[in-house]
Amino acid sequence: MSDKVVILSSLYLAPLGYYAYIFNSKKCYIEINDNYQKQSYRNRCEIAGANGMLSLSIPIEKPKNEKCKMKDVRISDHGNWRHLHWNAIISAYNSTPFFQYYEDDFRTIYEKQHSFLHEFNEDFRTLIFRLLNIDKPVEYTTVFENSYGEGFSDLRETFHPKRKSSDQVIPPYYQVFEEKNGFIPNMSILDILFNLGNETRLYFKNLRDCCIFVNNN
Repeated sequence: MSDKVVILSSLYLAPLGYYAYIFNSKKCYIEINDNYQKQSYRNRCEIAGANGMLSLSIPIEKPKNEKCKMKDVRISDHGNWRHLHWNAIISAYNSTPFFQYYEDDFRTIYEKQHSFLHEFNEDFRTLIFRLLNIDKPVEYTTVFENSYGEGFSDLRETFHPKRKSSDQVIPPYYQVFEEKNGFIPNMSILDILFNLGNETRLYFKNLRDCCIFVNNN
């Protein structure tokens, strides 16, 4: 997987597998010229709290046209969703080992006023790269391509809330509420980051070494 260039959609605090693929790749392209899809991780993330999995969705403005490119999708200011999302994250992860080390960085992004969903997602992606010291070249697509040739791994539709069981086999890691809820796989990168901290890098390396990804290797 390390010699591949991966193509990924722009996702909101994407599942850990998304970042594991980037970590173990040669280079990454973020797709921003695809048509926006509802009920996807583009504007949704999932976290593991005291009562189990919780889904957080960003409201978007209704596009003028039926088909709207991801790069043109605007965030709606309807409701106090930024405050609600951040409070939900605090509730879920305040007792995790590493939350206090990262909370200021994430809170700062929630306090900013982003107009476009892609820009909001990228602020988080850039932050996670910095916190985990992921040094991989990242570029944005300039046009939409239906398929890519040899040397590329097209993972644009790999991560989806409705296709979790076929995405990846995720080995368990420490979760603060695991004794109560059991291990909950395929959570947002927040989950493993707040529970394992920088040891997330070692977890990503182990995923590569044991070839745990069952699709698009």
